Amino acid sequence: MPTNPLSPTRADLLRELQQRVDDRVLEPTNAALLRKLIERADTDDEAIAVAALGTTYKRTGFHFDVRLERLTNDIRYLRRNPALSFTTSPNALTHRLIIGDNYEALQNLLIQYRGQVDVIYIDPPYGKDSMGEFAHTNYENALTRDNLLSMLYPRLVLARQLLSDTGVIFCSIDDKNQAYVKCLFDEVFGERNYVETFIWNKTSTPAALSNKSRQTHEFVLCYVRFHNKEKFNGLVNEGGDAPLLNASNKEAVLQFPANYVVTHLKDGNYSAGIKDRVELLNDITVTNGIITTPFSLKGKFRWSQSTLNVEIKTNCKLIIKSERFAIRYCREGERTVAPANFIVERVYNTDTSINKTNQNVDTNEKASRELETIFGESKFSFPKPQSLISYLISFIDNKQALILDFFAGSGTTGHAVLELNRKDGGKRKFILCQLNEKTDTTPNGIAYDVTAPRLKRIMTGRCYDGTADFPWIKDNEPYGDNLEVTEIDRVFNAEATAGKTPFDVIDETLYGQQPFTAMREKIEWVCQHFQHTQRNVENDSEWEKRKRDLDHATRS
Repeated sequence: MPTNPLSPTRADLLRELQQRVDDRVLEPTNAALLRKLIERADTDDEAIAVAALGTTYKRTGFHFDVRLERLTNDIRYLRRNPALSFTTSPNALTHRLIIGDNYEALQNLLIQYRGQVDVIYIDPPYGKDSMGEFAHTNYENALTRDNLLSMLYPRLVLARQLLSDTGVIFCSIDDKNQAYVKCLFDEVFGERNYVETFIWNKTSTPAALSNKSRQTHEFVLCYVRFHNKEKFNGLVNEGGDAPLLNASNKEAVLQFPANYVVTHLKDGNYSAGIKDRVELLNDITVTNGIITTPFSLKGKFRWSQSTLNVEIKTNCKLIIKSERFAIRYCREGERTVAPANFIVERVYNTDTSINKTNQNVDTNEKASRELETIFGESKFSFPKPQSLISYLISFIDNKQALILDFFAGSGTTGHAVLELNRKDGGKRKFILCQLNEKTDTTPNGIAYDVTAPRLKRIMTGRCYDGTADFPWIKDNEPYGDNLEVTEIDRVFNAEATAGKTPFDVIDETLYGQQPFTAMREKIEWVCQHFQHTQRNVENDSEWEKRKRDLDHATRS
């Protein structure tokens, strides 16, 4: 087997080790010892475990009892599922869905995508009823959250290696676990790479489960791979605009000139008296997406009339998106003459609160209703709205970004990528990973019953059985694009049966590799890239023996 004592994985680990020394989290003498152990580790998994010893809890007081992954002697690899994969056009983008344990999926993705993922979004399970087979947690026991943190830790270590140097990761989490999971992110990604904790308004109808408060928010942690000076965009697909309203200000009247304010309203006449948070004070006419009459609005605005007049002279954009007349503004770019062109590419995001009013980001209720239109019934609890994930992805100024979600659930991240591409003409690709866990509403497993079928329906307009009788298709155009579905399979590392060896069953084309013409090349490639997908390497001698036997056979 080719040896490389300083593989890319270990180079990353050593770089992170040095960063801990620079941050004065780790003593240089301890780091020197860990560096030697990492360089001499037999496997990448062992090197990662050694690097974990460099984590200190002295500074934060953070501690949890680590639960180890199950150990086996099998190699985990990707096997294509032709029944679930589909192609709408040979020239279309191809996205990916991996069905299986996301730890193993991440290990396999490292073979092809190390350092290439631009955005990661994850929505890990929060509590004991949604943790899965290997990570049950009980809020009442003495080891609270240990399993959640133990499950997340190795996955975050692998995810960090997948991120590009300018990559960003978002993690949705509830208020019970937010502090603990943030500490874990600080340890894995480094405190200096922390960006922000966004607060998302998750519901408009909170449950009255407490006589002290009603929970309406969840959190979205944000970290970058390495600290940088790149700015986050505003919501590109909504024009990067911001609300002119400010609920804390006094009510006032603003006057707007004719032929300046862009609107999404249908052409025609609108009567005074329309009220919401803003009151329209006179009749208006809309022609070709422009309000062609002078008009006045009454409301709680962040600007005075004099400020508004100055902004208009400097070509500030003003837009009204609905009959609520909640006017919005944007200072960047040339004034447009039609709503279809009202897009600003570069707006710095400063608002850490995410809600329907300011960012047009929906709640869980809207997400559930949308999922029901896709399936005609409720099949998944508490899905995230695709507008939330679209909003987060659009922070990144890259319309060809690679997006990863390794807790894919119902497939919302894939839906968000498709919708965002449609709105701004982007060519982003998504990779989703989902364990096929069986529940009461998904007897065949979440991936089989929800994730894959959702993508099939919204991308092709048809179900896997060829029917097209779900409500969503009546009001929406299918997105198109192709989906490659693979599943995590396993092969014994010392399998010697002809046609069933690791070198026979692993398909290199699923890893972006051209087909090998010589078996010797295939053997070397498999040996180089797949040892780390084993949980236990006690049978390395058998692996080496099999490799030597096949190597000898190719020379004979």
